[in-house]
Amino acid sequence: MKRGADRAVYDREAIRSILDAGIIAHVGAATEDGPIVLPMVYGVRHDELLLHGSVANAMMRAGRGFDVCVTVTIVDGLVVARTPLHNSMNYRSVVVRGTATVIAGTDEKAAALQVINDHIAPIWDTARPPSDIDLKQTMVLTMPLTESSAKVRDGDPIDEPEDLELDHWAGVVPLVTAWGAPYPAADLRDGVAMPAAVEALGGTNAHPLDDSV
Repeated sequence: MKRGADRAVYDREAIRSILDAGIIAHVGAATEDGPIVLPMVYGVRHDELLLHGSVANAMMRAGRGFDVCVTVTIVDGLVVARTPLHNSMNYRSVVVRGTATVIAGTDEKAAALQVINDHIAPIWDTARPPSDIDLKQTMVLTMPLTESSAKVRDGDPIDEPEDLELDHWAGVVPLVTAWGAPYPAADLRDGVAMPAAVEALGGTNAHPLDDSV
């Protein structure tokens, strides 16, 4: 990392903690119609990042066997400086680059999909298992975390020394992301219990991305 190198983080555990706390990855690849970036749910297993999508997805098809770039960003707050050009954000961000390969075997694909699903909420075992058709219509890609780095900003605004005595407010506005209370689907049959994992999300009313690294 060249720009903002003082905020670079290469420690594998720190990178993993950001990936564990994030929810959405933006995945970029070059397609026949030009570059495309799509938001996707992801999972992390050992030293690999897992992605999934429809077999008809142009980005997924383009990523097979080619280099892709994945970014995960968590915004922790707005940094308000004494001058607008010094305004910033506190954030944690990870960039992963690598060659994406397809997970082909049925059992291997299902296991990878469970990792992706359980990254958000561990409800795999309380839902209907995916059918053979579901699995055939879904592509799962894996890419190594070998080429990955993080960038983290935390703390107060960094103002010019001569601005510190000015009568302009400076500080931080924290951004907190939380799950709301779950509610049933309109077509849910009476008597169907809410999975404990879903109930726990609403009960704590907070997602792990509220935790600081």
